Amino acid sequence: MSNSGGECRRLAAAIAVTSRTTLHRAITTTIRALASAFLLLFCNERAAGDDVAAGPLFSKFELTLESGRRTEVLGPLFYSQSYGEVSQWALPPLMSYTQDRGVDSTEFDILYPLLTYDRFGSEYRFQIFQLFNFAGGQMQNETNKHRFSLFPIYLQQRSADPSQNYTSLLPLYGRLQNRFFRDEVFYVMMPLYVHSRKRDVVTENFVFPIFHLRHGNGLKGWQFWPLAGHEHKVLTTVTNTWDDVLEVPGHDRKFVLWPFFLNQWAGLGTTNEEHTQAIIPFYSFTRSPLRDATSVPFVLGWSSVHDRGKKYDEIGAPWPLVVFRRGETAHTTRVWPFYSRATNEFLESTWYMWPVYKYNRVHSDPLDRDRMRILLYLYSDIIERNTETGRALRRRDFWPLFTHRRDWNGNERLQILAPIEPILPNNKSIERNYSPLWSLWRDEKNAQTGARSQSLLWNLYRRETGTNGSRTAVLFGLVENSSTGEGAQWRLFFWPNKKAASARTD
Repeated sequence: MSNSGGECRRLAAAIAVTSRTTLHRAITTTIRALASAFLLLFCNERAAGDDVAAGPLFSKFELTLESGRRTEVLGPLFYSQSYGEVSQWALPPLMSYTQDRGVDSTEFDILYPLLTYDRFGSEYRFQIFQLFNFAGGQMQNETNKHRFSLFPIYLQQRSADPSQNYTSLLPLYGRLQNRFFRDEVFYVMMPLYVHSRKRDVVTENFVFPIFHLRHGNGLKGWQFWPLAGHEHKVLTTVTNTWDDVLEVPGHDRKFVLWPFFLNQWAGLGTTNEEHTQAIIPFYSFTRSPLRDATSVPFVLGWSSVHDRGKKYDEIGAPWPLVVFRRGETAHTTRVWPFYSRATNEFLESTWYMWPVYKYNRVHSDPLDRDRMRILLYLYSDIIERNTETGRALRRRDFWPLFTHRRDWNGNERLQILAPIEPILPNNKSIERNYSPLWSLWRDEKNAQTGARSQSLLWNLYRRETGTNGSRTAVLFGLVENSSTGEGAQWRLFFWPNKKAASARTD
């Protein structure tokens, strides 16, 4: 045994001796005896190796699915682990920290989703409930930019390029870039005046969204919502990044007492001009060289579609509850909520007594994905296959009892309980900050190495198996069994049996 191991043993023996001095100090005796026992446990583990098995109090062991080590203290309240280029520690549910040196990234959560910080290379984002956030990094032109938001009251961006700077103080004054699906936004006393641009289309709003004027390349329009509006665009051309000249179809749109009367033409200047008209809820129709559609009345009435482009016919009565579609590219039978089946070249969707049973499939080589659900999130079974390699991924969830995963390499992990994971699958922050709290049972299996680990009540019972043997620890390590090619060994109350003691080398 090493010198440090001997010193630990002598210290444990001294504590045990002092604990027997007087009878009236029974409480102190008990505490010291326990301290002696657990100190002796750690000494034995240090002498034998780096692994420590003290149940929920303290456990240190090799990871099963990765090549690395993990330490757990006080059950689910603290853990740290490292594998490959990744190092991680957490105090569930308060905070967690993950660093991946391989891709130069950092993730830090405090009371997720209250506060999060994410960095990838030079890009970073710090946010509180998505309302208050900082963000920044380096753009493609190598100019750093930094964002600060107290959504939606105050938005700010600063950059070394003055043209990228903006400030918004709602509702008084603001100028924004590349926010809210617009290239530029400028407002004064919102909603009195708002000016926005998306590509070449400029919209000026007065008392947003009631009145606006719109103009662009070949486009003019106005609206006095919801009374009336009209917008007209002629056929124009644009040049893409490869210097190809592309046509942009025109359109003509009108509404009166929106949404009751709509009349529009799309594809103007092309060979497929499409006319759509609707008086809601009485009727709507669409006519074009490729598609004819009619609904009378618009909702919960009779509907007919003849699509010459996609080569299918559809009838619904009452639409959209009862629909029958037949054609070369699509096939649908739906009688809601009793039965539905819809298929096309890549997709398949089937359900019975919605939402009791639902099945979806996506097939687009090399991806083949199936998902079966019962009562939405009560039970879910997902299988993804790679048709080229033959490998498959599978995930099964039974809320809130368990979640089971098998990755592309065949590695498996079972967790009992799982109250959030089935609803928010593949959410790394949930797995880091909350899953340890209710993982009463964990079972992991490595398909490549054959290693397997099982843990009950945060290592109160823990079993590890591998190519070199197995190890089982129960009740804070008071009972332990290990087996190798040389045979099995038992250890009770941290003391090894004679066979185990003779096998040690001091």
